[in-house]
Amino acid sequence: MSVFGSILSKIFGHANAAPSEAATPSTAGAPPSGTAGTPATGGAPATPGGAGAPQVDVEAVLSDLAAKSGRPSNWRTSIVDLMTLLGLDSSLKNRQELAKELGYTGDPNDTAPMNIWLHKQVMTKLAANGGKVPDDLKD
Repeated sequence: MSVFGSILSKIFGHANAAPSEAATPSTAGAPPSGTAGTPATGGAPATPGGAGAPQVDVEAVLSDLAAKSGRPSNWRTSIVDLMTLLGLDSSLKNRQELAKELGYTGDPNDTAPMNIWLHKQVMTKLAANGGKVPDDLKD
């Protein structure tokens, strides 16, 4: 599975398994995306459950995970914290792979700009795949 596909699966799967109180009841029934690789290839994004399907409240899911973790998390701005919160490998190698999947054209060894770009891209791609993401977290 792609790195972005893993992120998508963790967020959408968490929403299905244990919706937070902040999530609407309809959010709990939203199936995970069927084609996780689509955003990385630049094709049309898949919408979970097809058109008109209820959106997964990404902010609510991540806030719930952060609260349950009992550790501070800066997931709103840090791709490393976001990936760690989801239980994913946040190593430089894995972030470089994610950058490659999402079409990053900058220097993957210049980690600060890459990490900022990655976070914005991940939030934008989550929204494109049926996630409800606040505008301030997207590009």
